Amino acid sequence: MAEGSEAATQSEEKSSETPCTENEDKKQASEEAFNEFYTEVKAIEKEDSVLTSKQQITRLNRAGSTYFNLNPFDVLQIDPDVPLNEVKKKYRRMSILIHPDKNQDDVERAQKAFEAVNKAYKTLENEEGYKKCKEIITEAISRTDEMIKQKRKALKKEGKPKDVPEDSQDKYKHAVYVQTCKLFADLERYRQERETKDMHERKRKAEEDAEAEDKQKVETEWIKNYEESRTGRVDSWRSFNTGSKKKKSKQKHVGGVRPPKPKPEQR
Repeated sequence: MAEGSEAATQSEEKSSETPCTENEDKKQASEEAFNEFYTEVKAIEKEDSVLTSKQQITRLNRAGSTYFNLNPFDVLQIDPDVPLNEVKKKYRRMSILIHPDKNQDDVERAQKAFEAVNKAYKTLENEEGYKKCKEIITEAISRTDEMIKQKRKALKKEGKPKDVPEDSQDKYKHAVYVQTCKLFADLERYRQERETKDMHERKRKAEEDAEAEDKQKVETEWIKNYEESRTGRVDSWRSFNTGSKKKKSKQKHVGGVRPPKPKPEQR
């Protein structure tokens, strides 16, 4: 009997301790997650000079950055073949480095760099956008290979050695990079032209609608005024007709009486 009572007491003690234990576990998990994040941030800050915040901000604000930053792979400094989960990791690393809050001495340029990184990630964050960008890279490689082919063909025709600068791996990568930038620039130009065209089309449509609406208002007002003045017009016409008849009758009566003939004077 005593043993049963003791077991019940222990059970009650355990049940009363359970909520406290769960809260402590949640608190510990939260602290571990924060520590992990903090450790990651510090590790990023201690990266080599290639990934320092100052250099990244300068790179993303360099001359021609509006043109170069159209290539999301170049902005995030990733290979086009990396999987999407690696894209997210690289975005997180870079966004932490260049965040304006962490670069108070260069807030304006940091903000521009941060916006460029965000735009690049949004372009690549889903399968559709990622696929389209990879297709542009593939097209750039194809065009570079065709350019090299034409160069070799021209050299052969001239009887010269078929060696070209792009035989060097670095030169070849640079040529692909140039073609990639051109394609992304063409895509952006097409987007802007289409956006401008759509804007003009919307403006034209709005003007046509406004003109049609004004015309409809004028017609409606005219019909309204016409209907409202109908009674007045009818009364006026009737008055005119009545006056005309009286005038004609009077003229006929006056014209029907002849003056007496003058009699010759008798002596």
